[in-house]
Amino acid sequence: MIELGQTAFWRATIALALGSFMIFANVYLTQPLLPLLAEDFGISPLLAGWSFTATTLMLGLSLLFYGPLSDALGRRPIMLLTMSGAALTTLALALVRDYPALLALRALQGVFLGGLPAVAIAYMGDEFSKRAVAVAVGLYISGNSLGGIGGRLIGGFVGEWLGWHSAFLAMSGVSLVCLLLFALLLPPSRHFSAGPLRPRRMLADLGMHLRNPALVLVYIIGGLNFFIFVNQYSYITFVLSAAPYQLSPGLLGMLFLTYLSGTVGSTLAGRAALHLGQPRCMALGILLLIVGSLVTLLPGLPAIVLGLLINSFGFFFAHSSASSWVSHNAGRAKASASSLYLVFYYLGASVGGFYLHPFWAAAGWPGVVAGSLLVLGVTLCSALWLAHRRYPRLAAV
Repeated sequence: MIELGQTAFWRATIALALGSFMIFANVYLTQPLLPLLAEDFGISPLLAGWSFTATTLMLGLSLLFYGPLSDALGRRPIMLLTMSGAALTTLALALVRDYPALLALRALQGVFLGGLPAVAIAYMGDEFSKRAVAVAVGLYISGNSLGGIGGRLIGGFVGEWLGWHSAFLAMSGVSLVCLLLFALLLPPSRHFSAGPLRPRRMLADLGMHLRNPALVLVYIIGGLNFFIFVNQYSYITFVLSAAPYQLSPGLLGMLFLTYLSGTVGSTLAGRAALHLGQPRCMALGILLLIVGSLVTLLPGLPAIVLGLLINSFGFFFAHSSASSWVSHNAGRAKASASSLYLVFYYLGASVGGFYLHPFWAAAGWPGVVAGSLLVLGVTLCSALWLAHRRYPRLAAV
């Protein structure tokens, strides 16, 4: 087994963090480009948002089958194949000239982008000692957040300077470099044992989790929180690109640096759960999301940025608590339970824009906040209800 501090540990961990950076940079590349896409193609904000929605939707659905597929074919081959597909589709996106083709390629890209998130932690579990896994997972997740920020910065600044086609071209170059380093650094699997595909067993495990009301409730909490959080960012780009702010795509990309407060939130959530329990931490994070959303209604750009900082801290505080609760309370088949959580999570990102659009059309940003508060009120009550119920193994760990 790979032990903490060994050369193989750093090679594998850096490779997986780079892969994670590449995946999430591609996912979020289009968010600061939404006003440019809407103007270039003459489409509505809702339709422009599909360039993000199609990717997260297909990514979420793909998570269900990559795990079982990797049990039969191996972890490393699945990651390399899907990352290669993602890099090629990014290059193809730089060449498209009509919006339907862009949407089709973004959907296909989402299928490829699901490979590494579905398999990376399973690879660590196969190859690393338990102590090494604990450290490696934290570094891998940092690649997630840095990739999300990096993709938005690349999209914003390159899009402003050279146009959205060039943003995809630049991202294809970044993706190729990450892919080559990943292939060179990631050690081959030495402790993986291939097994047969067992679709019946997989379906039985998924059905078991979906019949567990406590798990389903946490899936819904995580999905609905992301449903609001990530789509607020999509609509705020239209607010800040218009008068009186008129921010450029590059500055819109920098707006996503507010995600860094979420890194702090997710780090503190584990310690807080030892004292409050994970359901109460979920509720606290959702309450902060509500407060942050209300702060964005205050006049001026500093208030909006402050509100988004609070939102990011609260969201990741709640998300970290919810995903940890699922992992520790699923009983058997924990991997499929966590996969289901991520499916709900990314499906939430995919459909939230549709829910918020009528509020946006009716009242602009104050309407988006009002629609957000309705959903966050539901998730807050759900988390508080869960905190006062008694389920086996519900205590924080």
